[in-house]
Amino acid sequence: MNPLIVPGKLDSLSQIAQYVLAAAAEAELEKKASYGLRLAVDEIATNIIIHGYEESGSEGNLELCTELSDRNLTIVIEDTAVTYDPIEQALPSDLDKNLHEKSIGGLGVYLAIQGVDKFSYERVENRNRNIFTVERKGNR
Repeated sequence: MNPLIVPGKLDSLSQIAQYVLAAAAEAELEKKASYGLRLAVDEIATNIIIHGYEESGSEGNLELCTELSDRNLTIVIEDTAVTYDPIEQALPSDLDKNLHEKSIGGLGVYLAIQGVDKFSYERVENRNRNIFTVERKGNR
């Protein structure tokens, strides 16, 4: 698949979702794996747009690319927003508390990362790189 480059705006989320679902279809992912991948990419893309661009008063693009192998589908999101490693924020500190004691928010990244087989983050020069990998049908 060709890469997708979209503005770092909330309006771009539907294009991102379509791209992910097209990649999942090409990889012949099972429905559950496709949904988990879409949810994960959507959550991270939303955080990049809101926290990386909008809240910091900056603008930029999100660049998505796919890599398809016999075993896996990998989607990479790159951006030039402020440095943000979702893995450092992934596990809320109050998971063991009762529901009424928990703080609002903070589960999105954690749940997103749980929806893919492998998630990694790296900072390369001035770019964030979020990498999502899902095993293909027959290899799960």
